[in-house]
Formats: sequence, C-alpha cells, structure tokens
Amino acid sequence: MIIATLQNYRISPRKVRLVADMIRGKNANEAKAILGNAGKKARHPISDLIDSAVSNASHNFKLEAENLYVKEIRVDQGRTLKRSMPMARGSAFPIKKRTANVTLVLAPLPTK
Repeated sequence: MIIATLQNYRISPRKVRLVADMIRGKNANEAKAILGNAGKKARHPISDLIDSAVSNASHNFKLEAENLYVKEIRVDQGRTLKRSMPMARGSAFPIKKRTANVTLVLAPLPTK
C-alpha cells in the first residue's frame, strides 16, 4: 500500500468529498483523466496527491502507474480557523473557515 496525505487544505471537506467520490476505486491513470475534466477547485490538489503517491510507488516500491488503483481515499475535517465579521451595532458574527485532511491509498491491481 502506498499512502500520500494532504493536511489542512483550505477548502471545506464537504466540497473535497465530491471530487474524492469521483475517483474512488479507479485506476491511477483513469483517475488523473477524470480529474482533468472535473469542474471543481479541489481537483488540482487531489491530482497532485495522486502524482505524489505514484512517484512514491515508483521510487520506493518499483511499481508502475498502470498497475495501481485508488484503493481508498478519505477526506476528514482538519482544523477550523475561527474568524469574525463585523455586523450591525458593533457586534461580531463568527465565521468558521474549515480545512480538509485528505488521505490517499494506492494499491497494486489484483492479479488474475
């Protein structure tokens, strides 16, 4: 298993999960092609994460990208940045800027 992680990415986990669901269970090259046509902002860092995991696999385990698939991709909530916005009569309204932690697990395709 080849693992790559992305910590505290400044997009809400709910938005990143939409992109993660598109590539779960797909071949690594097929997942890159899907992300190339996706219309979401989170596609760029997830695409970079797949590149990182594939290069980890080729460098550390001598595996090719054609033989890998996305075994697991998990999007968890990271730390929340707490900010406030001025409102009427001098009050403050809290704003939660959420972050996402993405964990990607690649595995070799099962042999038949």
